[in-house]
Amino acid sequence: MKKRLTACLLALAMALSMAGCAGGGADNKVVIYSSAEEYRNEFLQQELNKQFPDYQITIEYMTSGNQAAKLLAEGTGSACDISYDLEYGYVDKLRGVLADLSSYDTTQFLDELVDPGMNVLPELRNGGCIAINRKLLADKGVAVPASYQDLLKPEYKGLISMPNPKSSGTGYMFLKSLVNAWGEEEAFEYFKELTPNVLAYTSSGSGPVNALVQGEAAIGLAMTAQTVTEINNGADLEILYFEEGSPYSSYGMAMVKGKEQRESVKAVFDYLLNTLVPMEKEKFFPEKIYKDKDFTITNYPTDIQYADMSNDTAAEKERLLAKWQY
Repeated sequence: MKKRLTACLLALAMALSMAGCAGGGADNKVVIYSSAEEYRNEFLQQELNKQFPDYQITIEYMTSGNQAAKLLAEGTGSACDISYDLEYGYVDKLRGVLADLSSYDTTQFLDELVDPGMNVLPELRNGGCIAINRKLLADKGVAVPASYQDLLKPEYKGLISMPNPKSSGTGYMFLKSLVNAWGEEEAFEYFKELTPNVLAYTSSGSGPVNALVQGEAAIGLAMTAQTVTEINNGADLEILYFEEGSPYSSYGMAMVKGKEQRESVKAVFDYLLNTLVPMEKEKFFPEKIYKDKDFTITNYPTDIQYADMSNDTAAEKERLLAKWQY
């Protein structure tokens, strides 16, 4: 009886061990918080599943502001292992949560995109544009705008979509670029006057282009890359730049402090950094982040003149967003 009980316990232990291996075990679970657009997350998930079939990799989407707030609230005990598409303006607040990445070689990246604190590695330059649905403008009997000031005209009422700067890095970059170009008082007065013409301040940076594609809005303060993607998918949209230039935000990838010691997390992070980020540039976001690599995409604007995005610090962002009321 005793021998039979011992044999049963041994068999049960082996079965549990084999089940743990088959399920991948806790160390094979990798959670990624991502603020990338849905189509980019789908691409990343597909490629990661192919590369790591034995890992359980989950990509959880949230807007830039929500991702930063969640990481800050959860701290180093976060369910998140890897932060992806984290807007640089939030990094200073998160330094106590994010791992030290100083062991990584950053010489391949443009100097202005390298985080001096080495808690985040460059992943994306997200440029903005004025996207238009020319047919809808024509149907409404209004001209194509040539400047930000044009957007204040009453004929554009309800035809404009813009992301909310408080929840979207894309929205904030438009606000910050005009603060830098015109001064803070004039920029905030501008958005006060613009608001009656705005159909909606969307929670996500992808909202304006979605509204244009669906015919809900005719003008979007939008992401260049997403607009190009929709154009290449057959959408009848166009890209404009106003005199102030293309606003942009810098985004990066990071690991939560302590998670970099897990083999699975580091393997996924390194594959993202070395393989999937360049693939994303080739497929979706060719705007330059590398010194010696260039990417081109059909219908993507070239020789983009960028707006002045200086003084884009966490403290400045917090101060400006505290004044945003819309």
